[in-house]
Amino acid sequence: MTLVVVPVRYPLSKHSTATLGEAARIAEERDADLTVLHVDLYQENRNVSRADLKREVESKLGSIDRARYVVRQGFLVEETIMEEVADEDADVVVIGSKQAGRWRKMLNRLFESPDVGRYLEEQLDCTVITVSAEGETAQ
Repeated sequence: MTLVVVPVRYPLSKHSTATLGEAARIAEERDADLTVLHVDLYQENRNVSRADLKREVESKLGSIDRARYVVRQGFLVEETIMEEVADEDADVVVIGSKQAGRWRKMLNRLFESPDVGRYLEEQLDCTVITVSAEGETAQ
């Protein structure tokens, strides 16, 4: 079974809403399950629940078939997202273009090559699709 993971902010920003909408479209197109992921940072201690996340998503986009809602806690958003992608053996990750820039900075600190897409494809065997705030995609 194909799995698409989409990390989003809570509450949903305009960019997160566009990214989520595109991820839902991709999941439907590929007959895939969708994991909607929010990283609740330890240092912010907001205690966002899965029910909160689901209500927020459904208030913006309505019910999404085969969607699973996950809230993970972590210190670094990018690292926690990569852990979820690896743990779930995701096939596709749909991220906002702003998030892609943050991933590049983090990976640049850790490795010589900051190419997030290449890293995820080679290390996690995962396709990365970035979405602009206007909903335009790039692979």
